[in-house]
Amino acid sequence: MARARKSRAPSPAQRPLQGLGEAQLAARFQAALAAGDGVSGAHVVHELTMRGAFPARIEEALRQLWDRAAASIPEWLPMRHVEWLPQAYEAAARFRGARGRTHIYLVLLDFADRTRGPYGVYVGMSGYRAAQRFDQHKAGIRAAGSVLKRGLEVLTGPVLHLQYLARADAARIEGQLAEALADAGILVEGGH
Repeated sequence: MARARKSRAPSPAQRPLQGLGEAQLAARFQAALAAGDGVSGAHVVHELTMRGAFPARIEEALRQLWDRAAASIPEWLPMRHVEWLPQAYEAAARFRGARGRTHIYLVLLDFADRTRGPYGVYVGMSGYRAAQRFDQHKAGIRAAGSVLKRGLEVLTGPVLHLQYLARADAARIEGQLAEALADAGILVEGGH
């Protein structure tokens, strides 16, 4: 499935729909589906996730959005419901760094076979963009074993603001973010 690369819409971390009521969100989602507007629909799904809506509701909204607007869904929207995504946004929002060429990235890991599952996260840093680095992991190129074996997708949204950092800042943030995510109760790999 093709994913939209760039979006002029607000960052998901800004939660532009936070002030809307349930009926307004539902209407906005139906309008997005009718128009094939993946960006607007993604913001609705994101807001539902941040509000802690029932997982089945979020999964159904994701299915409908992928069916009707796949080409325009922004890369920051996960392809599945991730229960701890609000905590990941909150943890990542604490960090900032100077401009440079290094990126912080998160990879959703499949831990359905563990008691703390079903998902965990890998925290990494690279001079490559997250999607390219994820592809390298999956191809076995300087791969972390957890990403090679368990990597499902890149979680772009929480770390959109942690792109193009100075390498020293990225190295510091990588470790501190891994700790913050673990402190939030998320199963974490990487972050060294």
